[in-house]
Amino acid sequence: RPTPSLMHIIYSLCVLHGYKSIISVHPNRESIYLSPLVTQILTGLFLAMHYTSDISTAFSSVVHICRDVNYGCLIRNLHANGASFFFICIYMHVARGLYYGSYLYKETCNIGVVLLLLVMMTAFVGYVLPCGQMSFCGATVITNLLSAVPYMGDTLVQCICGGFSVDNATLTRFFAFHFLLPFVVAAATILHLLFLHETGSNNPAGLNSDADKISFHPYFSYKDLLGFVMMLLALTSLALFSPNLLGDPENFTPANPLVTPPHIKPECYFLFAYAILRSIPNKLGGVLALLFSILVLMVVPILHTSKQRGLTFRPITQFLFCTLVADMIILTCIGGMPVEHPYIIIGQIASVLYFACLEDPPSPPACSTYGASNSH
Repeated sequence: RPTPSLMHIIYSLCVLHGYKSIISVHPNRESIYLSPLVTQILTGLFLAMHYTSDISTAFSSVVHICRDVNYGCLIRNLHANGASFFFICIYMHVARGLYYGSYLYKETCNIGVVLLLLVMMTAFVGYVLPCGQMSFCGATVITNLLSAVPYMGDTLVQCICGGFSVDNATLTRFFAFHFLLPFVVAAATILHLLFLHETGSNNPAGLNSDADKISFHPYFSYKDLLGFVMMLLALTSLALFSPNLLGDPENFTPANPLVTPPHIKPECYFLFAYAILRSIPNKLGGVLALLFSILVLMVVPILHTSKQRGLTFRPITQFLFCTLVADMIILTCIGGMPVEHPYIIIGQIASVLYFACLEDPPSPPACSTYGASNSH
């Protein structure tokens, strides 16, 4: 057993820490998400060595990485597709937290929501860096949304863009943000895990099992290692065999400020939020709806009125959860469609349904005490 204090802390947290024996071991455990996060940080460091944050040469520097740098095409494809994998893992993690009632650990939940916002910011500024046609238009649209802030909107736009429009200063600032934010995300992830270690992980039954704990190693470490390898294999397979599956064809042309694509849309992992944004006809209202679509996760613990933690024994709320998942899929599909009838009205209905499904109805009195232990 290591004797230094720092190694002792790490050893205690990672090896000796007790886990509830009925904790879920499916491939949606927290440690599995380290695979895309580590991949993003490592590949991003290699890409930063060859990228040029100049609006006239940014696109050609990405082409240079793919064509002239050893394994540059693989590294770039891993980085581009790794973002989608990372968000898929995050959304699965949020869904798991909603289903099993993990959001009742309020501090851990709030740090997780802040972490999600940081990851979304990192992904957005990173999407702009290749300076393709869709990246440029997306940066223009999103930065102009800040002009909806009363009194100081135009000032915010100029501070972020470094001028009145997306230009060299914008790209330089976004590159700096994209380089620094992943380390902030990594620190927030460690903080999130530390709070999780303090409160303990939830389990599918929602029952108190503090008396029945087993060590993380070797009972869960090998399962997590298997999930880590499986996630890495899936990402590598996508990067090798179909690297452009999740990309937008418009982004394979250099940015031209004089040309606007007929249909501007973000990456697939932002489509649901984009659908909510454009469902509100008012600019400020759309921005607020966009922010609240994420921040509403902080309100979910307040709306929880049941004596049960999870949804395992609550069929009504299970139905609402399934409706929420289906609604997210609908919003994602609508976000990729043109802004025209009937997609507008479908997006508005789906946006209202998204917020309505997050309201937690009380359980029937007959079953309200089953599994109520350890609910707070």
